[in-house]
Formats: sequence, C-alpha cells, structure tokens
Amino acid sequence: MNAVPADFTAASLQAGSPSPLGATWTGDGVNFAVCAGGASRVELCLFDENGERELARLPLPERTENCWHGFLPAPHGIPGVVYGFRVHGPYDPSYGLRHNPHKLLLDPYARALVGKFEWNPAVFGHQPDQPTEQLNTADSAPYVYKARVVQSGFAWSEDCPPAVPWRDTVIYELHVKGFTKLHPAVPERERGKFLGLAQPAVVNYLKQLGVTAVQLLPVQAFVPEQFLAERGLTNYWGYSSLAWFAPHPEYGIEDPVAEFRTMVKTLHAAGIEVILDVVFNHTVEGNEKGPTLSLRGLDNAAYYKLDSNNLSRYVDRTGTGNTIAIGNAAARKLIIDCLRYWVEEMHVDGFRFDLAAVLGRDNAPFRTDAAFFKAVAAEPTLRYVKLIAEPWDVGPEGYQLGRFPAGWSEWNDLYRDSVRGFWRGNPGILGNFAERFAGSSDLFRASGRRPTASINYIACHDGFTAYDATAYEQKHNEANLEDNHDGHNHNLSWNCGVEGPSDDPAVIELRERQIRNLLATLLLSQGVPMLLAGDEFGRTQRGNNNAYCQDNEISWLDWHDAERRGWLTAFVRQLLTLRRYAAGLRRDTFLKGARQVDREHKDISWRHPEGHELTAADWHDANARAIGVLIGHAFTDPYGTPNGHLLFLCNAGDQPVNFRLPTPTTGVVWRIVFDTARWRVSDLGDRMGAGESCVVAPHSCVLLADGDAPSSVRSGFSLKT
Repeated sequence: MNAVPADFTAASLQAGSPSPLGATWTGDGVNFAVCAGGASRVELCLFDENGERELARLPLPERTENCWHGFLPAPHGIPGVVYGFRVHGPYDPSYGLRHNPHKLLLDPYARALVGKFEWNPAVFGHQPDQPTEQLNTADSAPYVYKARVVQSGFAWSEDCPPAVPWRDTVIYELHVKGFTKLHPAVPERERGKFLGLAQPAVVNYLKQLGVTAVQLLPVQAFVPEQFLAERGLTNYWGYSSLAWFAPHPEYGIEDPVAEFRTMVKTLHAAGIEVILDVVFNHTVEGNEKGPTLSLRGLDNAAYYKLDSNNLSRYVDRTGTGNTIAIGNAAARKLIIDCLRYWVEEMHVDGFRFDLAAVLGRDNAPFRTDAAFFKAVAAEPTLRYVKLIAEPWDVGPEGYQLGRFPAGWSEWNDLYRDSVRGFWRGNPGILGNFAERFAGSSDLFRASGRRPTASINYIACHDGFTAYDATAYEQKHNEANLEDNHDGHNHNLSWNCGVEGPSDDPAVIELRERQIRNLLATLLLSQGVPMLLAGDEFGRTQRGNNNAYCQDNEISWLDWHDAERRGWLTAFVRQLLTLRRYAAGLRRDTFLKGARQVDREHKDISWRHPEGHELTAADWHDANARAIGVLIGHAFTDPYGTPNGHLLFLCNAGDQPVNFRLPTPTTGVVWRIVFDTARWRVSDLGDRMGAGESCVVAPHSCVLLADGDAPSSVRSGFSLKT
C-alpha cells in the first residue's frame, strides 16, 4: 500500500471522467466519480490514513448528467488515499429529498473500508427522536466508515475457475467467521477470517468431504442495526449491508481485499468454487428513521422505493425498513457493476441473491422478464457464473418459487418441507416427497428448465440445523432477547420424544438415524444439493432457529462435535462419493418414468412394499409412511452405456416394513449399500434376489444396488471415519 500524503493543502482537482464510477487509480492519479442526482455540490473529503482526521474538502469540479467527477493527480492521488463525500442539496423529505452535507457519505463503489462504525446521534440526517423533517447538523464523520483507494493488481498467476457443471455441483453453505472461529488447526490470528478458510486443514476437509462449492453468508461490508447494538448483540449473519463492493473489514487481518483473493485462489486450486450470498434488496440505512450513511444522502429517490402517497416514507418489501429501487437505472447499474467487479476482480464463481423476488419487481409486480434479469443476461461477465435466487420477499405475492428466468437456480423450500415432513411422519405426503426427490418437475419443467434449477436443502442458515430438527419441536430463541417471538414456527421438526438434549440411548440413536435419513434423501435426490456447514457432524444451535444475532458458540462450529461424530461425517463423505459415481443421480433432464429399449426397468418407478408400482389409491393413502424408489440406469459402464440400478427404501413409520424386491438386472442379487438403522454393524453382508423381502426398520432407509453397479458401491459403506 502506498503512503498517504500527510498534507493535502496543495491538492487540487482536475475535471476527470464520469466513468468508471468510484475511485480509480490510473497510474498518474485517482479519478473520483459518484452519482448524486439533485445535488447542488459534491465535496470530496480526504482523511489521514486511519480515517480519523479530515484533512481537506475539494468540490468535484465537473458534472455529467447525474454524475459528479474530478481527478486528483499524484502525488496526492495515489492508492491508499482515504476519502468520503459530502453532498449539498435540498433537504425536504416530503419530496423524497434527503441531502445533508453534515453527513459524510460512503462511496457506493468503495473497494475497502477504513475506521469503524459507531451508532451515534450524529449519523442520522434528521434530529433523532424528532420529526424527520428537522435537519441534523451534527458532523457524522467521526463515527462512520471511510473508503480507501485500492490498487487492483493481485498475483492471480494460474488461477482458473473450477467451472463445475451444475449437475455435478454440491454446495456447502458456511459463515466465514463461524466456520473457523473454533477450528483447532487454524492459527489463532486467522480464525474467523478469510485466511482461515485458506488454511490447508480447512481446504482438505472440504475437498475430502466432497463438496464442490462453498456458499459464503454475506461478506459485503455490513454494520449491525441500532436495536441490536443497544442490546449488546450484532448482525452476525451480515444481512445489513453498507458497502456492496467491499469485503467485510472484520473478516480481514491487514488487507481484506488481498486476503479475500488469497482465499478464493486457494479454494480454486482445490477445485472448489466460491459463491457469495449477496444482499441487493435493502441496506442498513433502513426506513425514514434510519441513518444517512451512503445512498440516502447521495440520491434517496433514485436508490430506494418511496411510498408514492407519502415520499417521506419507504416501501418495505424486505422486512428491514427499505427496498432498493431496482426499477431505476442508477440502482440497476450499481448492482450490475458490483457483480461484474466480484467476478472480474475477485474471481468469484456465483451469487445467491437474498430476497431475490425484489429484483424482479421493477415498479410493478414480479416479472420473469424484469429489467434486472435482462441486464444480467446481457452482461458477458455473468454469462457463465452460477446465479441462485432466494425466490421470495415479504411483499404482496412475494413467493415466486419456479418463476425465475432460464439460467437461474432457486432455493427450493418445498423440498425442505416435504422431506422433513415425510421423515417426521406427516400424513398424505407421499406425492410431495416423490415430486421433490425426482427434481421438482412441477416447478421447473414447464418453463424449459432442468432439475438443476432446484437447489435442494434440508437445512440452511435460517431455521433449525439438521440435528435440531431431530431434537426440538419448538424454537428456543430466548438468547435473541425478543421474548422468543422472532423466528418462524413452521419447523416441521420432531424431537424424537424429548425436547432438547437427552442422555437416553434410545433417543440418541433415533436422532442419529433421523439425521442419516435426512442426509441420505438429500444426497440421493435429483437437483443440486446444498449442505449447511456442520450438518455432516450433527451441529446444534441449541434450538435457536433464528441465530442471526448470535456471534458466539451458538453459531460457531464446534469441531469437537466433528471428532465425536466422525461416523456421520464418513456417511456424508461416502454418500457424496456415491453421487459422483452414479450419473443417474445427477441428471440434466427430468425423469419420465419411461422404459428404455432393452432395459428391464424404467428410469424411475415408485414401489409399494408389496412389490408393485404405486397406484392412484396408494398415492392418496393418508396412512402410508413407506415408499420405495427404483432408480434405473444409475451408473454407466466404461463405454458410457447406462446400466445398474439403485433401490431406495424409506420407512417413516413406527413399525418395520417388509419390502418385496423387484427383479435385479442380469439376474444378479441385490446388495445393501447402507441401512440407517444398522449403521453400527460392521458388515451388513446382505444379498437378496428377486421376490425376496428386505426388512426396513422403523424410521429408517435402506439403499440397495444390483449386480451391474460398480463393485465399490455394492460392497457397502465403510464405518471407517
């Protein structure tokens, strides 16, 4: 990093260029450009290297339409310069205007942040606890982040995106801090940091587990909401964004930008993609009572949806107080530029869009052909990255699962609910379970999309972990200090007879079995599986299903659990190995229940315990708790010819079920690959022929392979950890 000049008294600005936006080092100076429609003057404010003292205010000399710009030549304009903006203009909230030069504004294009944020009355554009029409003239600069000019160079050398096809993708959702904060093999200094994820022990763990992509909870710079700070809590998850281009400072040690790039490069070398959970639906500035930190002071009406009946109020389709005005060109450009930056400069491989229904709303109801989706499709940089939608928001008609454009995949919460509901024994759910297991064609086929449009999961950051779904029937969010009113009540969980921790061996064994059932179903289903970090060893959040504000042991992964439950991690690892072997579990097209020429069985068929395919009456039997899935053409021989079958037998009831087995191919016997009720048996050794029965214990599932399956599959899962 270049040394920042201590004296800016001789500094002056030249005209500069309106493009690119932000602060750009050109080799002989820094070009500053910022959009501020409605402003009468914009000042560039320069600070010392720590962002503590304001050293100069230089009016940007030129305006091109809504863009203000100026060029600061070297030696004053160099990488490392710390800056912010002050915007002069009308302050009239009744017209949606909130300019206030007493508020230091963060550049929306800031690549790196300096200093810290403090909730002080000075950060509000209006007088706190007074009507919002009253201007607050206190200077906010001592209490807010500043931006630092960044030089774009980095030694990427041979970095190459893994470019894993969707059909082969296994996503692992993790929190940068929580994943390594307690990891014993990570040096203390790097725990909870970007560099912690680049440690060899961490990378090897991910690679050996078999995941192909890490999906990081928000790493765009964020600050906790005021109500959390007042309670001594924080926004641990990070869904309170402030600066979309800047890596969160607390995840860095000395240089978060370089350290993020190092993390990406290291994961890429191991064949692991990096997907970012991005928050483009709202910001931490909140509603009309919130602070003025960046977009609000630059051009409030251009960046936020305002209530057309009262322009001093905000439209809230996010539950956070404000909503980004994606229908406005300025907001869309900011987001597209940001996505391009993270791909081109930071080498990320994809994005998961939080509350993505907001992005399809323009100024009207949700549309598949909304302007933002068209802009993404038209951007060459984004053509080959993974795009994942959380397909809902909290506005009217906010649930849009299955309606996103071609090229997008979507979080499928119906998958989670159907699988959890089946394994807890809900009545009348066989049809839903089968539809989700087979790839959710009812949601995606009609629009010409593929099974890989469905991101399947049984647990994510929001809600119960997989273990907690077997240990709690009620949420226990008391630590959030909201009287346990926060978080949803639709958990579809079953505590196996005891609420919370238990020393009863029978309860413990049943919970372990249920976790195996859930994970086995997830990793054998069509679509793209997503694992929540720690579910592979039974991580718990102590029944908290909304741990967004818990930056502590409730949320951090306990790696002692990984040691204690190594058998479960081994089970997941072997499931993922099986998934790689079995091309029939990773299809690009939907299953049709059709019989191929010269094949004994269909590509998929649904089996009654008595051996026949399910009839209409069977599907509507509310008392049915058992189903068999015969997956045809699960493997391919060395010549690429489909062969081999898998038979997945599920019993969610409380009594054993005898499943009569179909005829295996080539007359060779069926072999048990795993049985979740007999996991501690060292050698299953079961071989069964056509017409024989396989006993499936209560609350368990069994996977069998026939003679054409690879020998490594037919030999069954090992107990070795």
